[in-house]
Amino acid sequence: MKMEKQPVILFDGICNFCNSAVNFTIKRNKKANIRFAPLQSEAGQKLLQQYNLPAYDMQSFVFIENGTAYKQSTAALKVCRHLRGIWPLCYGLIIVPRFIRDGIYNWIAKNRYKWFGKKETCMIPTPELKARFLN
Repeated sequence: MKMEKQPVILFDGICNFCNSAVNFTIKRNKKANIRFAPLQSEAGQKLLQQYNLPAYDMQSFVFIENGTAYKQSTAALKVCRHLRGIWPLCYGLIIVPRFIRDGIYNWIAKNRYKWFGKKETCMIPTPELKARFLN
């Protein structure tokens, strides 16, 4: 299954912070080319399997681009390159050693439910955004 002709973000569909990040990306994705799938969805699970990533790991944000799956802070920084405004400049933080970037990422990921809450079910996109979500 090759769904990643366009970049894809896999996110925790019940996490309020993750849903806000998806909405943030949708509003700023200049080409409207990034697609989305909750990690918990069938499409998300298939992509995790395809890229040999653990199906149970809801702590990581995954960005798939050009046949490569990126996780954690690297994924977030790669997404920034697709956003309008000053956000592509954030990609410069890629020079910070990954263990430092991912340490901060993991701290936020570990506390995201406590700080931002979670939903009972995955987000349901509006009809106009539905085409950007994988089924």
